[in-house]
Amino acid sequence: MKLLAFAATSSSKSINKQLVTYAASLVADASVEILDINDYEMPLFSQDKEEVLGQPEQAKAFYAKLGQADAIIISFAEHNGSYTAAYKNLFDWTSRIDMKLFQNKPMVLLATSPGPGGAATVLAAATGSAPYFAADVKASLSIPSFFDNFDSEKQQISNPEILDKLQSAVSQLNN
Repeated sequence: MKLLAFAATSSSKSINKQLVTYAASLVADASVEILDINDYEMPLFSQDKEEVLGQPEQAKAFYAKLGQADAIIISFAEHNGSYTAAYKNLFDWTSRIDMKLFQNKPMVLLATSPGPGGAATVLAAATGSAPYFAADVKASLSIPSFFDNFDSEKQQISNPEILDKLQSAVSQLNN
């Protein structure tokens, strides 16, 4: 299985990147590629810019990466209850290539934050809208209080209950 995984944030110190990297490592028999959405940075989307630029190469490359994968894991950072600007911009540009940008790929959607909310608001938005963009969401999981539940030295979940939930979620990609 070709597994594509990325954090929906541009932060170089992203806890969501740590989470998605660890989650991807739990998928049995997967060849994993971890993307950095910074590699797909583009001007802020607008119809005016689209008329001038057309479809940027970064959006085409991101769309192609999604298409080449057998499965996808995304971990969402939450900014003020919503998507990060970096992810939303990449999503907006790519959806102009094809509204079905997730191309019917099986997906697991994750989110985490330092606080007890676990970025659940953005995860709910992503999970609710994903089917409209041809995502086959197999599971979603919010992980609260990241620093209490993730061992940063070992780069793994330290809470056994959360680990069980995460393993169960990613195992859905093999079904």
